Amino acid sequence: MNVKQLIPGLFAAGLALAAFTAGAQETRLLEPEDLFEMKAVGSPEISPDSAWVAYTVRTTSLEDDSSETRVWMVSTVDDTVLPMSGPGSSASNPQWSPDGRFLSFLASRNEGRTQVWALDRRGGEARQLTHIEQGVNDFAWSPDASRLALVVRDPTEEDDDEPRPWVIDRLQFKRDYAGYLDRRRTHLYVQDVAPGAEHEAVQITSGDYDDYQPAWSPDGRLIAFVSNRTDEPDANSNSDIWVVAADNPDAGATLLRITDNPGSDNSPAWSPDGRYIAHTSVTEPEIIWYATRHLAITPATGGPARVLSERLHRNVGSPRFTPDGETILFTYEDSAERHLASMDISGENFRRVIEGPLSLRGYSVSDDGQIASLISEPHLPAEIFFGAGGERRQLTDTNRPWLDELQLAEVENVQFENPDGMEIEGFLFKPPGFDESMRYPTLLRIHGGPVSQYDFAFNFEAQLFAANGYLVVMTNPRGSSGYGRDFSHALWANWGVPDTEDVIAGVDHAIELGYADPDRLGVGGWSYGGILTNYVITKSDRFKAAITGASEVLYRANYGHDHYQRQWEAELGLPWENAAAWERITPFNDVANVVTPTLIMGGEHDWNVPIQNSEQLYQALRRLGVETQLVVYPNEFHGISKPAFQLDRLERYLAWYGEHVKGVP
Repeated sequence: MNVKQLIPGLFAAGLALAAFTAGAQETRLLEPEDLFEMKAVGSPEISPDSAWVAYTVRTTSLEDDSSETRVWMVSTVDDTVLPMSGPGSSASNPQWSPDGRFLSFLASRNEGRTQVWALDRRGGEARQLTHIEQGVNDFAWSPDASRLALVVRDPTEEDDDEPRPWVIDRLQFKRDYAGYLDRRRTHLYVQDVAPGAEHEAVQITSGDYDDYQPAWSPDGRLIAFVSNRTDEPDANSNSDIWVVAADNPDAGATLLRITDNPGSDNSPAWSPDGRYIAHTSVTEPEIIWYATRHLAITPATGGPARVLSERLHRNVGSPRFTPDGETILFTYEDSAERHLASMDISGENFRRVIEGPLSLRGYSVSDDGQIASLISEPHLPAEIFFGAGGERRQLTDTNRPWLDELQLAEVENVQFENPDGMEIEGFLFKPPGFDESMRYPTLLRIHGGPVSQYDFAFNFEAQLFAANGYLVVMTNPRGSSGYGRDFSHALWANWGVPDTEDVIAGVDHAIELGYADPDRLGVGGWSYGGILTNYVITKSDRFKAAITGASEVLYRANYGHDHYQRQWEAELGLPWENAAAWERITPFNDVANVVTPTLIMGGEHDWNVPIQNSEQLYQALRRLGVETQLVVYPNEFHGISKPAFQLDRLERYLAWYGEHVKGVP
């Protein structure tokens, strides 16, 4: 067994020295309200000359029950940090113009639709670059900084706000957060934004398809984009890379299809000489989300794609060419770590550019090859870093004043064996002041997905539970994403079997270490974490409390009600033709085994994992006499976004576990 003990990095060491010289600073334990003190940093974009990195900071106000995102920039040569968008309205998606003159972003101001705005680095107020009636979803600068490619959704035909019936004729007819789907699609437009230009945006793609992820060719003549233009886009997971002329006058009549893979091809990036397009590629669409996302390269004129990363057996993302065009950078998920890696265009010389026990969540590259990245660590919420390898240094410390107040949990990265002798990875969050001679009440917290994972990022929820005296066990069971295709695919049509064994093995490991109290165990999770919780409590009576959030339990009842019909059919078949496969893995059929007091939660308008199943589980447990509660958050979707409800959820977590695991009313 290999156990890696994690300690705060150099910043924490420096802070400890500062505290020693300036006098010890009193710290406190994390509280639920601290969720709204933590600022979320994102979207790093380095300027072409490498002098600045633009990024976003999202703050949340519990008092106002709202959140706001602003654009900032930080110098790469000194400690200058400047706000670039003002309070009062949110801004997102910062991008530098290729000449470095403008910092642009998306914002909705003066109660209008979302538009592209730009700040001149020489000074002055932000200028609105677009005036699209229905707003802008995304944008990209042309290489000469004279034009924008825009992603715009078709306008609505309604003239007023009166409710109208939904008339539905699509196979995929609903989507969480979007609701019922109509035939409005997103298409590409090009708009001249050169100084003095007053041109309207010109539509260059059309049809009953969605077009997105525009990427300009180096000479500015062409735009690559992603679209599923099969005969029935709702019936498959295909998406291909297409190319259209930037000055195309006929709304997309002339398109060149670059890839023909039946799976998903995304994230196009041109080589500096315009000869190739790098992209991600899923080559096994038949196994849906269990498939690996590879790095591929295709001639920009079309032709066979070369999959470069097949030997890695790991998910990759966000490909970008280095300035010399010989190497491709990409994000790389391996074990519980997320790195930045690179590979020659030949598919050789793989190396990790940014690595370690960390979670890299985004990056950008300047004209001279410098890298800005977004990195989180177990004791560090995501911050902006500059450089790679041993030259990497932290540019922002947005949450430092808040972190200085806190006594955080010690985190162990652990490996242990499941009943089959396979190594499983996980994390243990120890209560502050952890004493190895004591056994602690223990919570098994399960991640969503199922093809996702816990990694080395800062985890507020686990830290909160640890601050309240719990040992927290978080595992990456079979089905998780960082361990290769076969590890994920082990869950195919077999939900709740291998992954239940693996998460229980994580609890047993914590007991064997002498950390966990076997008589004070709780379990819970959200989304697939809630689904797997339902399996655990139908198979085991060891847990004193369970919390199942946004979960499924009666699968055939979800067909045509959630937004996963295509995935259900691929994995289990049609429910009226292959009912046995659906019923074999449905935890509702074993609900009579449940004795664990169970708190059931979800959003009223969740169409990812509809509240219907939570209601059915609640009704069954009430009928069986099992202690239970159902909490439904009004007007919420799969994720709970209203700050007051986020706080309510955390407080209910602590109350339910406190009463049933600790025995504290």
